[in-house]
Amino acid sequence: MIEPSMRSQVFLFAITLFLTSECFAEKRAKDFLKQPDAWFSSSECLTIAENIFSYQSNEGGWPKNTDTVNNAFQGDRKSLHPTFDNGATTDELRFLARTYEATRSEKVRKAFDKGLAYILVAQYPNGGWPQTFPLSNGYNRHITFNDNSMVRIMEFLREVSLQPRYVFVAAKQRDACRTAFENGIACILKCQIVVDGKPTVWCAQHHAETLLPVSARAYELPSFSGSESVGLTRLLMSLDEPMPEVKGAIEGAVRWFELAKLTGIRIEAVDAPTTPKGKDRIVVVDANAPACWARFYDLTNGKPMFCDRDGIPKSTIAQIGYERRNGYAWYGTWPNDLIERDYPAWCKRVK
Repeated sequence: MIEPSMRSQVFLFAITLFLTSECFAEKRAKDFLKQPDAWFSSSECLTIAENIFSYQSNEGGWPKNTDTVNNAFQGDRKSLHPTFDNGATTDELRFLARTYEATRSEKVRKAFDKGLAYILVAQYPNGGWPQTFPLSNGYNRHITFNDNSMVRIMEFLREVSLQPRYVFVAAKQRDACRTAFENGIACILKCQIVVDGKPTVWCAQHHAETLLPVSARAYELPSFSGSESVGLTRLLMSLDEPMPEVKGAIEGAVRWFELAKLTGIRIEAVDAPTTPKGKDRIVVVDANAPACWARFYDLTNGKPMFCDRDGIPKSTIAQIGYERRNGYAWYGTWPNDLIERDYPAWCKRVK
C-alpha cells in the first residue's frame, strides 16, 4: 500500500509529466491557426514565427513532415527541400498572414511574399502544380492531386485573392492568385479521365505535359482514384457560378462514384501472431457493412486494383505482401459524404 506522502509525490510527478508532454508535444503551423487574433502579436507567436523563418528555403517554400514551429533550423539552408506535399508551405503562409495582420512586421511580410511568389512560379503553364519545386526528375514533377496537394494550393490562392485578411498583399499579386486559381480549375477539367465520351474521375497524379494518368511510387499505378477524386470534386462544387463544363465534370464524377461503390464487404484487422505486428488486414464478407471504395481502380476494366512495391497490379488485397497490405489505405469511405450530403446540397444550389 502506498503511503499518503508517496501518493502525493506520485501525483505531482504525473502532473509534471503531463504538463511537460503537453508543452513539448510536436505541433505544426496549422495547429495555431484557430488562435484568437490577439495571440498573433504575443511573444509566443513571434518566437514561432522566427522558427518558421528559419525553415523557409531559399526558393521560398517549406519542407514536409518537419516541425517548423518548436525549434529554429540550425543547418545549411541549401539542404531544405521545399514542397507542397503533406500540407507544407500553405500552412506556414497562413500562419505568417495572421502574424502580419497582428504585427505589421516587414520581416513577416517579406517572408510571406516570398512564399506566395514560390507558389505562383511553381505553377505549370497548363495550370497544374507539381508536388515539389524546383522540379526533379522523379514522379513528383508531375501534376499532383495525391493527398489533395493541388487542392490545398488552390484553396489557399483563392483565400488570398478574396479574403480581407490578405488585403496587405499587392493588388497585382492578388490578381495573379485569382488567375492561377482559374487556370488550376481549367487544368483539373482537362485532366478528368473520359471513358466512352463520359467524364469519370481523376488519377492521383497526371503527366506534366500530356495530362494523362501516370505512376507515382511503385505501388501507385495509373488508375481511377477513389480518394483524391473526392477532393477535386468538392473543389469544383465550391465554385459560385459553375460553367456547364464544370457541372458536367461534377455529375460525371458522382456517377462514377456510384458505379464504383463496393458493398457487402468490410475491411478488418485480425489477430495474426506470427506476423511482424501481430495483426493482419483482411476483407470480410458482410451484407450489412456500409459502402466503401478502393483507393485505386484499374483503368482498363474499372475494377479495384492493389499493388506491392514490385509494381505488379493485383486484383485483391490478399495477393500483395504483408508490409504494403497493412501499410497503406487501400479502402475507405471517402466519397460517402460527397454522395449523401454534398452533392444533393450542390444540386439544390445550382439547379
